[in-house]
Amino acid sequence: MKIVFMGTPDFSVPALQQLHDSGYEIVGVYTQPPRPAGRGKKERQSPVHAKALALGLEIRHPENLKSDETQSDFAALNADIAVVVAYGLLLPQEMLDTPKLGCLNIHASLLPRWRGAAPIHRAIMAGDARTGISIMQMERGLDTGPVLLMEETEIKFNETTACLHDRLSDMGAKLINKTLKNIPDLTVKTQPLEGVTYAAKIDKSEARIDWSQTAEVVDRQIRGLSPFPGAWTIYQGERLKCLASEVIDAETDLSVVGQILNDRLEIACANGAIRITELQKAGRLAQSADDFMRGAAIKMGDQFE
Repeated sequence: MKIVFMGTPDFSVPALQQLHDSGYEIVGVYTQPPRPAGRGKKERQSPVHAKALALGLEIRHPENLKSDETQSDFAALNADIAVVVAYGLLLPQEMLDTPKLGCLNIHASLLPRWRGAAPIHRAIMAGDARTGISIMQMERGLDTGPVLLMEETEIKFNETTACLHDRLSDMGAKLINKTLKNIPDLTVKTQPLEGVTYAAKIDKSEARIDWSQTAEVVDRQIRGLSPFPGAWTIYQGERLKCLASEVIDAETDLSVVGQILNDRLEIACANGAIRITELQKAGRLAQSADDFMRGAAIKMGDQFE
């Protein structure tokens, strides 16, 4: 089976590695072009680009897929199937129709829930108990195509987006391998019309913590936005990112929301409290709450804003 692989971020890398290790003929790898990054703004290759180089695979990184030349180059690869994982560009219908077996997408949700750009963040922020991986036959609609295989997993009570991202990335790699091995025997299932939700791209304006929300909502915001963009609060005029937390038993009221309750960095919310377990000062490395408290002049009764 000849495969074109299309992906860009870290999430995509295990799938590329899995397909390579399974002996499939990967006739081309498409990824986003190198972008300026870091303080020096030097061009940096995407994680998929770097992995494809290490594996000795042919790499293509067009700025877009609209030109006739780009589409002709894709067709010339004569692929049986395309595997798409967080590529970042929409495939025109001409390219969706080119591989003999179509284009398969590895999507990090239980479709039709959380179609769109940020399914992992949104699942945690919404308080979902479960999520998973869907292997979907791609069509022009936003994650609307029929599903070939699906696998569920529990979202753990203290899990951050970073942790769940890595678990789902590995799950997706194994499930696409299983899909390709069994594709002649699989029956595609049309997504139901009920239960559709959309995982809009995370906006930085969502990151500031509102301590007047319930403890459960604040905790989900912190874990769902960790590590990026990072939920944040203000303490004595300085921004602090909160990267991990847990809900604790405590009685509070709206008159004390945002107040530091003790030296364990437990913070009052609307109906309870959370304990921040990992945080980060601007321009500094992330650290545990215990390490942070040893070097900070925070005391009981101080206020987070």
